[in-house]
Amino acid sequence: MSLYYVQKLLYQLNRDPLVRARYQDDPARLLAEYELTGEELEALRKPDIGLLYVYGVNGQLLMHYAALNGIEWFEYLEAMREGVRRHGPVRTGLYAMKDGGKDHTGLDPAS
Repeated sequence: MSLYYVQKLLYQLNRDPLVRARYQDDPARLLAEYELTGEELEALRKPDIGLLYVYGVNGQLLMHYAALNGIEWFEYLEAMREGVRRHGPVRTGLYAMKDGGKDHTGLDPAS
């Protein structure tokens, strides 16, 4: 997994209007410029906010990406919860979950 490159892309989308315009014009071409796995590319294309969250993408970066893709705030929050339910606890990064995610969310990722 290339969490660094996912976050670098999202940071640049958030900060650089030219990168954002390129993403809106031809997302596949822009995504090809980053060293991303197939699973990451798929999650970014959908966008699968929950899976990106479980990968460990920083929430500050992810919330702007969600908004860029027309996802409202409460949908964004629920997408992260659903990501934990579907894919398990956050794997790495700032939001990495211990004890199956229960210490952060109170959710049982298996349910």
